[in-house]
Amino acid sequence: MKIIKAKDYKDMSRKAANIISAQVIMKPNAVLGLATGSTPIGIYEQLIDWYNKGDIDFEEVTTINLDEYRGLDKNHDQSYWYFMHKNFFDKVNIKEENINVPDGSNLDAKQACSEYEEIIHAAGGIDLQLLGIGNDGHIGFNEPGAAFELLTHCVDLTDSTIEANKRFFESKDDVPKQAYTMGIKSIMQARKVLMVANGIGKADIVKQAFFGPVTPEVPASILQMHPDFTLVGDEEALSKIDL
Repeated sequence: MKIIKAKDYKDMSRKAANIISAQVIMKPNAVLGLATGSTPIGIYEQLIDWYNKGDIDFEEVTTINLDEYRGLDKNHDQSYWYFMHKNFFDKVNIKEENINVPDGSNLDAKQACSEYEEIIHAAGGIDLQLLGIGNDGHIGFNEPGAAFELLTHCVDLTDSTIEANKRFFESKDDVPKQAYTMGIKSIMQARKVLMVANGIGKADIVKQAFFGPVTPEVPASILQMHPDFTLVGDEEALSKIDL
């Protein structure tokens, strides 16, 4: 496990974007596992800036996103498909046919999940997986207690996750109650894993996840066992650990 300390959110985003950029430069046809949420937005903005300057080329890159709400069409303004296009895909030269996000409109959970695992397998696996971390240690939509051996699956979202996401919807009742997510086993099979964390609100869970026991009650803790895991955090997120 490698921990990189950043001064603030902007510095964290740049340091993480550097790692992704290096992966693409070393392997132009890299398979990138991508994440949504507010934390990675700065990374995507930095990558877009470097793309516009001609420093990085995404033409051969394949992307595989972590998760998607079950029941949302990809054109819904709160779908993760929509989020990724708005914040990244539409601003660089990633080919549409190389973009993969779970099909939230497919209500057949077994089919949707098995097809997504086939996509990951057909791509040759994920070279670098980008992650954030939830306040309870969840990664993707793998909530506390999720079995480490799970592949892509359908999850019932916890009330805390629904509560955290309600700000993006008109009301809490509009937040989908289920999601498709890559499982912890899917994530652990990535050749490299890169996590970003910022803000004092993440300090406790960072300490618990990476300096406490490995347990399904803190899903991110399994990353202690990954052979190539890097955590990039700002000063606040890393404030409770001794580096």
